[in-house]
Amino acid sequence: MKKTTLLLLVLTLASCSQKERKCEDFKTGTFEFTQEINGKKHTSTFTRTETLQIETFNGKTDTASVRWVNDCEFVLQKLHPKTMNEKKAISMTILATDENSYTFDYSFVGDAKKQRGTVTKIK
Repeated sequence: MKKTTLLLLVLTLASCSQKERKCEDFKTGTFEFTQEINGKKHTSTFTRTETLQIETFNGKTDTASVRWVNDCEFVLQKLHPKTMNEKKAISMTILATDENSYTFDYSFVGDAKKQRGTVTKIK
């Protein structure tokens, strides 16, 4: 009985803990994001200031405005969209941070389908 009670207490406390988020450390800097597209890994590099994000992906550079909703959430909006899809804003939520990386969810604004990724800060 004591072992069961102790196990339940430990499980309850462990499930209540959240990863620490130091989102402020990732508001600005140079970052790298690797994702898999059609079975191949692709890496993009981007530099973010308080209000802009400049990203290079597959040799092409694109700029987006950054609007911070709070310390851990922001919205990206491409400045020069070429397609209707590029006109859609992207909502980003930082879920957890480590020393030099963060895990985030992202989706088009208003879209319930979210994807998850991890970004590494390189500068």
